[in-house]
Amino acid sequence: MSMPTYLGMPPFPAAAATAVNDTQLRHNLTHATHTIRAKRAHAVGELSDWEQLRQAAKAIKDHTLANLDLYLLRLEENVTAAGGQVHWAADATSANEIVARLVRAAGADKVVKVKSMATQEIGLNDALAAHGVDAVETDLAELIVQLGHDLPSHILVPAIHKNRSEIREIFLREMPDAPAGLTDEPRELAAAARAHLRQEFLHATVAISGANFAIADTGSLVVVESEGNGRMCVTLPETLISVVGIEKVLPSWRDLEVFLALLPRSSTAERMNPYTSIWTGVTPGDGPRVFHLVLVDNGRTSSLADGVGRQALRCIRCSACLNVCPVYERTGGHASARRTRDRSARSSHRSCVVCRRRSTPHSRSPRRCAERATRSARSRSTSPRRSCICERRSSTAVQNRRCSTSPVRFSRPRAGCRPRSAPPPCPGGYSASAGPAGSGGCRRR
Repeated sequence: MSMPTYLGMPPFPAAAATAVNDTQLRHNLTHATHTIRAKRAHAVGELSDWEQLRQAAKAIKDHTLANLDLYLLRLEENVTAAGGQVHWAADATSANEIVARLVRAAGADKVVKVKSMATQEIGLNDALAAHGVDAVETDLAELIVQLGHDLPSHILVPAIHKNRSEIREIFLREMPDAPAGLTDEPRELAAAARAHLRQEFLHATVAISGANFAIADTGSLVVVESEGNGRMCVTLPETLISVVGIEKVLPSWRDLEVFLALLPRSSTAERMNPYTSIWTGVTPGDGPRVFHLVLVDNGRTSSLADGVGRQALRCIRCSACLNVCPVYERTGGHASARRTRDRSARSSHRSCVVCRRRSTPHSRSPRRCAERATRSARSRSTSPRRSCICERRSSTAVQNRRCSTSPVRFSRPRAGCRPRSAPPPCPGGYSASAGPAGSGGCRRR
């Protein structure tokens, strides 16, 4: 998984040196991260079972990732049954092509977006611009970054590196309808952005969203946010396209309960987020008439195959890690992002989906690759990349593109494949995905 790397970006040491010498940037970051940390500590301290909640969430995520093929197919089935359409994207290029095609099919040349880390990851805005489509960010911080021709520097607060005086200058320079007497008071800045975005919402026919969670049992998507722009995006336009990483799926509503208790306190230090938008497919006369769900891999199955790397897929994007990181506090997200992007670009450049060798042209024959993968599967029988969705482990299953080594390789299982059965219910009467009764992840409700 990687965000776009732009020509001219300096390597991390050079970028970090520049950032450290920027006193205004360091002041902005120090003030923001210390404020967020203090508020989060207070919000978390109100719950006596905070650590138990975290462990329950970990158990739910681990169970879901171990059965990801089952829950993704269940999600697809229920989204389709509710009137939505599901598209599978193996990488960023595929995802961008799918979204651009859907936007063109809707006859739109402008879309509104609610903040989505997945669309930033795949570089969707640039891809849409190449097809003549203008993407308007509606989250306030994302709008600031977009109008300033900048890049996000934080998961939760993309414009954390800007202070309110700098934001005022951006609005006056880039926002045509900004009041001439605009000051740097937060209330006035928010009002100017609200008036500007309201017209975009009222005229948009296509919206693009992400999702914090996707519920497999019902095919529902969940977006949590603090400004109300998400609610506008997922209800007003005629067509809604949601771009979601495959790790966002949760088995059931009971599992969602745990994460809705964790995410607001850990991210924005709120007991409950102001807006929780949930939608399931298409409802005649209410909300969008057309709904598309684009499920994105873009390296996630490679992480899933790694016993250590798969831990990253538990992440719920609360950004608490950034707020306590001393390197981030001094250099910001722009400098450190370069190091991550360089590493991701190197690791994702593979030519074979079976043995993942980087040679081009591939030096092994497909059969030898299949045999290699099969031998590896026997030695690592628990690895989710080494089993077919129909639980076959033969080289025949590996060689078949529609039944590949990855259980979620974004094509329907071949005829005759039997999906794995659902996990047995918890003997203690708890959520099955939280583990059996008495386990470390089991939590009484």
